[in-house]
Amino acid sequence: MSPHTLKPGYDAELYEVLKQFPAMDGFDHEVLKSQRPLLALTPEVAIPDPSISHEEVSIPGPGGQIKLSVLRSRVSAGGARPAVLYSHGGGMVLGNQLLSISLVLEWVKQLDAVVFSVDYRLAPEHPAPAALDDCYTSLEHISKNAAALGIDPEKIMIAGSSAGGGLSAGVAMMARDRNGPKLLAQCLMYPMLDDRMGSVSCSQFVNEGTWTGKSNRAAWDMYLSGRRGKAGVSLAAAPGRATAEQLRGLPPAWVDVGSAELFRDENVAYANKLWEAGVQAELHVWPGAWHSFDMLAPEASVSKVCLETRLQWAKRIFTAAPEPPKVIPAVL
Repeated sequence: MSPHTLKPGYDAELYEVLKQFPAMDGFDHEVLKSQRPLLALTPEVAIPDPSISHEEVSIPGPGGQIKLSVLRSRVSAGGARPAVLYSHGGGMVLGNQLLSISLVLEWVKQLDAVVFSVDYRLAPEHPAPAALDDCYTSLEHISKNAAALGIDPEKIMIAGSSAGGGLSAGVAMMARDRNGPKLLAQCLMYPMLDDRMGSVSCSQFVNEGTWTGKSNRAAWDMYLSGRRGKAGVSLAAAPGRATAEQLRGLPPAWVDVGSAELFRDENVAYANKLWEAGVQAELHVWPGAWHSFDMLAPEASVSKVCLETRLQWAKRIFTAAPEPPKVIPAVL
């Protein structure tokens, strides 16, 4: 028996929910056309809480205007608030800026954070680096206009789920390499990081879950214009390719993932490389959880623990004293 036929089981509560979702087992451009309207959420659906205000703004970008959804608490303590630049999931090919926004609504309510969610350009019409450029441009915008936006420029976090987690990791690298806006932290929720797909978990869950190996391959092929797994792919586009040395100097990170999904091993490996690089990182592997479990099954017990733990991490990040400067020993 191949060891890859053995795999961790699903959480019993989550499994009952998973059975309601057909696996998205690969797609082409025609399938995307039919799926995109279903995942282009409206504010009425995505933000039902009346205590949260929603405003759409447009900013100039490298490929035209970039649409941002800006979420604020209507009940604020006042003063400059912390900010979150959020990138949605959808495999770089699906969704809009309100897809998966539910994952950070409590941050608006409980932490008084202002969330800026980016409607970045999608592949295959706009392959890499289009989405990265849109997200980085949005980061520069909120940093440069912090006072007018009512946010604290020293408390800007980048966050994203799935594809958005991969974009967030890439934008954190871009900000470091370009001496751009200083990020307080990066929150990577089961991020899509590695186009090479060579891990054990990719083999274990190649045909299972809400995001299968076929879907992952198709998405990477579209995003990288057929260069998936080949040389010449930038680290910002596929952060999982980075070595520990190439991750030095990045902001503190949250990384979490389910034990029963194909991104598990690349996410754990990324956290390990961050630690090796001297970057503070908090890693959680949620037992029996499948891809996007917290968004699709928020009432499950493990989802509630995940959402609350992530919220408390963000709270600590926003309220902690600044880290002392790191002393990097000279290489003799």
